[in-house]
Amino acid sequence: MAQKTDITPTSEKNLSGYGLAPLAWDRVRAAMEEWQLQGPVGDNLPHTHWLATTDPDGKPHVVAVGAVIFEGKYYFTSSAGTRKSKNLAKNPQCGIALAAKGMDVSIEGEAAIIRDDAQLRRVAEVFAQGGWAPEVRDGAYYHEYSAPSAGPPPWDLYEFTPKTVYGLATSEPYGATRWRI
Repeated sequence: MAQKTDITPTSEKNLSGYGLAPLAWDRVRAAMEEWQLQGPVGDNLPHTHWLATTDPDGKPHVVAVGAVIFEGKYYFTSSAGTRKSKNLAKNPQCGIALAAKGMDVSIEGEAAIIRDDAQLRRVAEVFAQGGWAPEVRDGAYYHEYSAPSAGPPPWDLYEFTPKTVYGLATSEPYGATRWRI
């Protein structure tokens, strides 16, 4: 069961240069929720979030991550030795992007490691609904496997708090809109 994307925008800006109407927030939210329900592969779209961080020298680093939505935030995992974790330790500002059915979505925000065992367990239950059930131990996740890009265990759980969302409709009605959260 997918979680609701209970993100609430505080402002909206139409980015269409063609006189198109702004996209409805409910349409973007529904696309993100439906996308999470698709499972590993749905409608020939990969079930992947793309995480963008910044290297210390200012170069971008983009990598696929498995992420879940829970209580209006995104969660993903990574071990401390990976490039993404090292980048986030120096600069927690990052972006997450996904291609949902009929909608490309880019989200800018900030990621922070969660160490609270109760929160780790709640989010582990959401991951388990998607087929990966990590064990919570010593403020991190352990399991016999994870995505190759996650590095070896233990895995830190990152809570990504959205600040800005961009929606670009890839089906009618077309449009492009930015929301501040």
